[in-house]
Amino acid sequence: MSINYDFADLEVFLTVKETGSFHLAAQRLNISQSAISRRIQKLETALGSVLFERTTRSVKPTLAAKRLQPRAEAILDDAEETARAMRDESVAFSHQRGLVVTVASIPTVIAGLIPTALRQFRADGFSSRIRILDFAANEVSEAVAQGEADFGLCSIPKLEPNTEFETLFEDPMVLAMPGGHSLGKREAVTWQDIATDQLILPARGTGNRLLIDEALASARETLRWSFEVERSTTALALVAGGSGLALLPLSAMLNQEDRRMIWRPLAAPNVSRSVGLLTRTGQSYSPESTALQKAIRGAAHLKL
Repeated sequence: MSINYDFADLEVFLTVKETGSFHLAAQRLNISQSAISRRIQKLETALGSVLFERTTRSVKPTLAAKRLQPRAEAILDDAEETARAMRDESVAFSHQRGLVVTVASIPTVIAGLIPTALRQFRADGFSSRIRILDFAANEVSEAVAQGEADFGLCSIPKLEPNTEFETLFEDPMVLAMPGGHSLGKREAVTWQDIATDQLILPARGTGNRLLIDEALASARETLRWSFEVERSTTALALVAGGSGLALLPLSAMLNQEDRRMIWRPLAAPNVSRSVGLLTRTGQSYSPESTALQKAIRGAAHLKL
């Protein structure tokens, strides 16, 4: 079904019905009386009904006009409400775009850097809202490269050609174990020491797993894993439950408070990842984004 009338036609109809006059309706709407007549005729043709009985002295609404009135009022009210909502939403989003800083980060470094940086950020007088995207390393890189995030905290130096990596600190891989484990008596653990243990490794394809596999390949060592997990928090939960020993970044251990777990350095070979700020090449940053990056650098310096 084709709709051959518009909001303006309905507005004219309601004004004529309210004033009882084509002349008064034209004055109120600031258009010509002939334009009023054309719109009423257009509406009558579209609806297939006569809306007004016209005489030289009066304009009387028909039954069809009385039936149309509540529907026309509802249509115009809905249209006005929609327009108002769209305007308000547009203003709100514009406000948010100016005041939100989006940071993509690998989960293991959030607790160690972000809260400290945010305290400094607020102390410096910035009140912007902060959106944190909790991503894997390759997803952080993509988010920054594609502009989904203002900048990132990542452990893979450079995956995308339009990004720049600034190292903040080195984060060695360590062995997480239950507090009473026999290896806890040692100052450091070798890879040979854990060859027969129930090992919890990062999932294949993650940045941490890539580091481990490359180090073992270089040292001609092999490991047989019992569990693969996507998140360090999952690995820690398994360790705490006594399911096995986990290879994790040191930052993941420093930020957990479960007294049931301890960690020891891994040696021969040593494995470490660089954690740093990932930014887009040639990007101009807002004062808020620049200030938060500075605060994160300061938080990283405190870790060293």
